[in-house]
Amino acid sequence: MSDAAEPTVLVRTVRGVGHLTLNRPRAINALDLGMIQTISAALDRWEHDADIEVVLLDGAGERGLCAGGDVRGLREWIVAGRVDETAHFFRAEYALNLRIATYPKPIVVVADGVTMGGGIGLAGHAAVRVVTERSRLAMPETRIGFTPDVGGSWLLAHAPGRLGEYLALTGEAMDAADALAAGFADALVPSERIGDLRAALADRADPGTPAEIVLLFDETSGPSRLVAARPWIDDAFAADTVAEIIARLRARPEADAAATAETLAALAPTALTVTLAAVRAARRLPDLRAALAQEYGLVLWFAQTQPDLPEGIRAQLVDKDRDPHWHPAALADLEDGLAERALAFEPPLALWAPR
Repeated sequence: MSDAAEPTVLVRTVRGVGHLTLNRPRAINALDLGMIQTISAALDRWEHDADIEVVLLDGAGERGLCAGGDVRGLREWIVAGRVDETAHFFRAEYALNLRIATYPKPIVVVADGVTMGGGIGLAGHAAVRVVTERSRLAMPETRIGFTPDVGGSWLLAHAPGRLGEYLALTGEAMDAADALAAGFADALVPSERIGDLRAALADRADPGTPAEIVLLFDETSGPSRLVAARPWIDDAFAADTVAEIIARLRARPEADAAATAETLAALAPTALTVTLAAVRAARRLPDLRAALAQEYGLVLWFAQTQPDLPEGIRAQLVDKDRDPHWHPAALADLEDGLAERALAFEPPLALWAPR
């Protein structure tokens, strides 16, 4: 376990491997701005360092790679009206997400244990994405009245069938088999072999590429429950609106479909409606950069105009009463054109500098 005197990201090099370890195990390595800046600075240094051939990113402790961003801090900014700080954080985080996706050297990420929200932004866009039998991946933003970001909408939009809509709206967690099936991971390596994988990346004997090395430790996953549930997921989540999705779920004979309907009925109508539109809009975008730009506008729309986000964070993570009061509380009370207005929101500070 780390203590307050230790850095929140460990940065070191081992025989040609740039090794980054998120080091806040008590908080399941939740990301703050300083951690984002440290990772970004290391990637900047290593990009032109001829001695560094591969980057490895993992997390300290056994609970997970990263539980997400510091949403309690986000709530404080929103309540205090500190728009610039909110925008600054997301700009730095999204720049790092894109940097990982486009980095000229292979980045291997070990998503062992909990990897959610901002953790998906680190792991989901890497060149080689490793999960273990302990992995639990999710984009659970709708559960706090928010919407998937950090490039999550791009990953969700390209999941098979309607799995993207299902995962985005429900916030359900994926195990290793599900993550592989949904396109969030590339290989399953048993947690007890992760140390061997680190050593092999540093030794880099034949085969030589990181992807080939990971495959030496790859094991076949068990069956994916998501794949088994595709018939009812694809049917229900192809509906045009959230209300129609819930109706289709309630009409299905599967117990899991009925339970999913009740899950959705308890979540924020605004978050669900905007998220459904965002995932479908992301399918029409050309690349991750465009998806991040769309998400940036949406998260600032939520932060600046919607009471549900601070209320959801309060209920889930501050007071922990699990009793959020959504505004509006019913899908039928949403204003017409809500999602279109959210997607058209112009942030006061642009995400990307003009090219």
